[in-house]
Amino acid sequence: MLGCLTLFVAPSSYSSPFLSFNFSFKFNRLSHFRPSISLPSTTDLLRTTSRRLILATKKRSVSTMANEEENVKRKLAKLFEVALKVTVPSVADVEPLVAACTGKFGDYQCNNAMGLWSKIKGKETEFKGPPAVGQAIMRNLPQSDIIESCSVAGPGFVNVKLSRNWMAQSIQRMLIDGIDTWAPRLPVRRAVVDFSSPNIAKEMHVGHLRSTIIGDTIARMLEFSHVEVLRRNHVGDWGTQFGMLIEFLFEKFSNWEDVNEAAIGDLQEFYKESKKRFDSDPDFKERAQKAVVRLQGGEQKYRKAWTQICEISRNEFNRVYQRLGVQLEEKGESFYNPYIPAVLKELTSKNLVEDSQGARVIFLEGFNIPLIVVKSDGGYNYASTDLAAIWYRLNEEKAEWMIYVTDVGQQQHFDMVFKAAKRAGWLSTDDNAYPKASHVGFGLVLGDDKKRFRTRSSEVVRLADLLDEAKSRCKTTLIERGKGDEWTEEELEQTAEAIGYGAVKYADLKNNRLTNYTFSFDQMLNDKGNTAVYLLYAHARICSIIRKSGKDIEELKSMGAIVLDHADERALGLHLLQFSEVVEEACTNLLPNVLCEYLYNLSEFFTTFYSNCQVVGSAEETSRLLLCEATATVMRKCFYLLGIVPVYKI
Repeated sequence: MLGCLTLFVAPSSYSSPFLSFNFSFKFNRLSHFRPSISLPSTTDLLRTTSRRLILATKKRSVSTMANEEENVKRKLAKLFEVALKVTVPSVADVEPLVAACTGKFGDYQCNNAMGLWSKIKGKETEFKGPPAVGQAIMRNLPQSDIIESCSVAGPGFVNVKLSRNWMAQSIQRMLIDGIDTWAPRLPVRRAVVDFSSPNIAKEMHVGHLRSTIIGDTIARMLEFSHVEVLRRNHVGDWGTQFGMLIEFLFEKFSNWEDVNEAAIGDLQEFYKESKKRFDSDPDFKERAQKAVVRLQGGEQKYRKAWTQICEISRNEFNRVYQRLGVQLEEKGESFYNPYIPAVLKELTSKNLVEDSQGARVIFLEGFNIPLIVVKSDGGYNYASTDLAAIWYRLNEEKAEWMIYVTDVGQQQHFDMVFKAAKRAGWLSTDDNAYPKASHVGFGLVLGDDKKRFRTRSSEVVRLADLLDEAKSRCKTTLIERGKGDEWTEEELEQTAEAIGYGAVKYADLKNNRLTNYTFSFDQMLNDKGNTAVYLLYAHARICSIIRKSGKDIEELKSMGAIVLDHADERALGLHLLQFSEVVEEACTNLLPNVLCEYLYNLSEFFTTFYSNCQVVGSAEETSRLLLCEATATVMRKCFYLLGIVPVYKI
């Protein structure tokens, strides 16, 4: 079904009238498979093997067993935990293996039977094999209004079909109480997400795009999941390069104290010029090296010059962050510098630090090289700064989970730093326990030649230039389609930004972060397929359906009722209910692409539903309008978590 639509975008301030955007659009049904990952239950129900307690618990209804805010997978896991205790009381601490189904037998599946059979086979048991174990697990499931029916397939797989009434009521309750009631609850209260982290005096380039976008999405997903997130920008604001920059500032500007951003101009060029002087002029190099000593010694003149350079750089960074809608709190390398001596003293007292060839190092099992924490010249390095940052985040900021978003090339460095922190007793040696630290690595952004994305002159692509190009292309498309005559310049600018920036973000986030991806404006701005434009367009269409019905959706929420009698209604409803567990999976595995895939599949489920189920004017209009509203609500939350501004009107 082809149609020409006009998209209205709410500016970030939401204070201006809606703006429109034309696209040719085709809804098509594609088949996608998303493997389900079984997440461990965080509950510890029924640790005793008391038969009396088990039987008493077995009789509980779901309303007394699970918090209504828990997602479907966790609710079912609690039910199966009880059933497993009753079925095999001799086997302790059996974790329910519950996963969403993709087959025709059910909506969810418990896959414990085969594993249990391997543990009880050959012992005194009433069971003859995995199918019998599966049958017993099914029989021992507590009564629950969640479940409509169960069956056992193959080697004991227990398939569960959810109750249509319960599904409908859960979706309607979300519409009344809000999407936040579907937020998962993670077993962590406070996390640090360390992302973006550009270097002072260097402009942000395309390499910072992935760290900034991925880190922001992870932070948003954790915040939605009731985690207090400390967003940290670990900028490179300390080191030997600052002696070079400061000395060049003194040399170029006699009135350096009054120099501002306008006077210095392009900070990237300023850096290149100072580096050229440093490499070619021995006298300048000597002065620069002395300037580093004076800066680190706290001499006021040098500290002031350093502060000026940092502030100019910070202003440039903030302009990019504002365009991307990203919030960060800066705590750069210099912030942790005062903590390094005490941290190294503690590590030395624990016999972790040794002398080696004039340097001070930590030898770590499994690595061919030591972790250098003090260089042979007595200076500190990335390892000493990162160890001090871990200590500070654990002891001062009380973080339980520290997440570092950098390219995969830094994987070994962080593996070594984390292992040193574990040896010091700061982090848990169990990767599934807290406090812990995780490295979120990501691949390269490639050009059409499959090499690192650069300009034609082989320069790295500035992030600001990339965003300008995305916006410019969108604006050109709008003008070509006549919007230049219909809209004000401000409306054109805002719409181009919303579509362009959203397209850039989604094109990155939809990929598994560990892989490289090819940057293509043509692909990311396409209005067909798995792109932000397609998804924004689908959301706008849903909103248009609701508006054209003429019905008050808020009134329908309180007076109407959702019914999932049609197969496509039920399929859409099931996918909606899986939103919470998908967010939990994306958080647990730190993979934003899981959420992107869910969002795209949601739009496809809606397309099938809308193609086969008349909404406006049907006998089921109220129910189906509520399903439309539920879909739009979940899509908007997905957009928010991905940092994309939604489109509302057609």
